[in-house]
Amino acid sequence: MTLMTEAMDILSKVKENIDGIRDRKFINDDFMLTCDCAKELYHESAEKMPIIDYHCHLDPKMIAENHGFRDLTEVWLGGDHYKWRAMRGNGVPEEFITGKRSSYEKFEKWADTVPYTMRNPLYHWTHLELARVFGIYDLLNPQTARAIYDECTEKLQTPDYTSQNLMKRFNVKVVCTTDDPVDSLEHHRYIAEHQFGVRVLPAWRPDKSMAVEKPGYAEYIGRLSEVSGVMITGYQDLLDALKKRHDFFDSMGCRLSDHGLENFYAEDFTMEEVDSIFRRGLKGESLSTEEILKFRSAILLDFARMDWEKGWAQQFHIGAIRDNNTRMYNILGPDTGYDAIHDVSCAAPGHKFLNRLAMEDKLTKTILYNLNPKDNEVLATMAYTFNDGTVPGKMQLGSGWWFLDQEDGMRKQLNALSALGLLSRFVGMLTDSRSFLSYPRHEYFRRILCSVIGEDVEKGKLPKSEMPFLHQMVKDIAYNNAARYFNF
Repeated sequence: MTLMTEAMDILSKVKENIDGIRDRKFINDDFMLTCDCAKELYHESAEKMPIIDYHCHLDPKMIAENHGFRDLTEVWLGGDHYKWRAMRGNGVPEEFITGKRSSYEKFEKWADTVPYTMRNPLYHWTHLELARVFGIYDLLNPQTARAIYDECTEKLQTPDYTSQNLMKRFNVKVVCTTDDPVDSLEHHRYIAEHQFGVRVLPAWRPDKSMAVEKPGYAEYIGRLSEVSGVMITGYQDLLDALKKRHDFFDSMGCRLSDHGLENFYAEDFTMEEVDSIFRRGLKGESLSTEEILKFRSAILLDFARMDWEKGWAQQFHIGAIRDNNTRMYNILGPDTGYDAIHDVSCAAPGHKFLNRLAMEDKLTKTILYNLNPKDNEVLATMAYTFNDGTVPGKMQLGSGWWFLDQEDGMRKQLNALSALGLLSRFVGMLTDSRSFLSYPRHEYFRRILCSVIGEDVEKGKLPKSEMPFLHQMVKDIAYNNAARYFNF
């Protein structure tokens, strides 16, 4: 045996030993894969697919500027209300969460909390992100906090960890941000002109234009008037202004809308009523609940008609009750961890809303998301009531959202969609996140998806002879279906 051969043999054994140690780590190659068939589906098919993140809350400015992060706390804890809720639940004072304590003091409190998140998805996400982003397989706890913080912060100072390079690392092909009609989209334009390998497209989120009863509505409409060039005094003016902005979004590559709603709105109304309600809302006059619902019902229909004209897909997120802790809302504002699952009756208004569009033959591709798990089957059957054979999966139940984007929520969504529709046509996962470290959530979903399907094969519920089809199916759900559905 030559010296070279001996050296190669030693290196091979060292590598095998290192790989063996890594395999014994919590995050290992077969993490969350529950059977041999699941492992085959994931490693041979799902794992290799690129990512389309068609609904997220990333900051386009940070992408355009290829933002570099000063430390681990900024990139990991900044704006992450999932973690904030857990820290509060663990007795961490607010000064260590959104207050003025130092970066490391905040991180240290998060590290103290992590062991207590066992059986919460945050425990899985935390260690997936450490492993996949930073190559760290140690468990985060008070004993490892300092070393992990220092190593990650040091890596974040290098070009490999800027916002754009983090997206490229995870083979992200398309990202759709969440943008208000008054947004200039200047950062999207800059990104399009200075391509870096990931398409960053806007998504139309016109919720503020529906909030006719809210303080500050007149100021918002003033901004809409300014950016659209339309003097807005009545409801038709409002539609004209929104239509101009809708056209602009389309010119910037937008292919889908998104609506965050307590429930579907489907009240009966006349245009005279809606115009009067809008004019009174502009003046700050008090509106009744019935009037508010009539206005929302009218404008939601008009948004759907605009989407149909453009051939966009529309998304409806149903069932959040927001800003429930008034004291903390007054201190911190919205999206800081004080929202919850609502309990609405969505079946009747949802069917009535979609039926109005179907009767006009103006129902575009639609994805329905529920926040209350009781509504999985409701929305799955609602969607399939309005499929018309024009597009595979035209109407469908969306992925587990927000409080439901964890294993139990994902499995329930997958099972409801499978039982009442076509899982094979599902457009798959999204991050719905403000964090550039969240892409391992796609991996998390894919591992669960492959386990759900693999378990059925091994139990004899699906034929093993159809493994080639099942391999293609997980590839489609991971990437291909979304690429086709959104015309990317």
